[in-house]
Amino acid sequence: MESLVLAMVTEPSVCVCARGLLGRVLTSHGVSAVITEVEAYDGPHDPASHAYTRTPRSETIYGPPMRLYVYRIHGHHCANIVTSAEGEGSAVLIRAGRIVDGLDIARQRRQTMAEDEFLGRGPGNLAKSLGITMADLRTDLTAPTGVYLGERVQQPARIVAGPRVGIRLAADEPWRFWIDGEPSVSAYRRHPKAGRAPKG
Repeated sequence: MESLVLAMVTEPSVCVCARGLLGRVLTSHGVSAVITEVEAYDGPHDPASHAYTRTPRSETIYGPPMRLYVYRIHGHHCANIVTSAEGEGSAVLIRAGRIVDGLDIARQRRQTMAEDEFLGRGPGNLAKSLGITMADLRTDLTAPTGVYLGERVQQPARIVAGPRVGIRLAADEPWRFWIDGEPSVSAYRRHPKAGRAPKG
């Protein structure tokens, strides 16, 4: 059950899409993960989004829905799912997942991680476990080959919401969602230039 606070907050449709991804299976290059943590980015209405300004880099986000938007940051790849209609520019970052198939492959890709429950903790680690790279940019996630999104296999008992991790702008929007109690969920870190969080 989601917090009652969520029901009282006016939020963009990308947040609804983000929560709907929790518990679904993302399969990629021999590994499958149940999605346990996501962040919503509301395109041109969200200064934290790569699509806030339309550029060649963000063009994939403005394309058809259910395409994979991949970018690199600090040497890691991050995987996003375009959720809005073509031309709108909203997408969801897949922040974490629990590996449920292809564990041996995921372990080989992340040899420094000894604990299986942390193989997909954090967007860079998840993408590495799944073998997602820039070669997967614009992949159609509805086609059951390569990288694709499957059905929901876990109905979250409780979905929690909070600020997104490590962003400087719109840092207090509660557009990060995760399955409560999942060890694969990443830790919250506030961007040092985001300013002080409001008291509440």
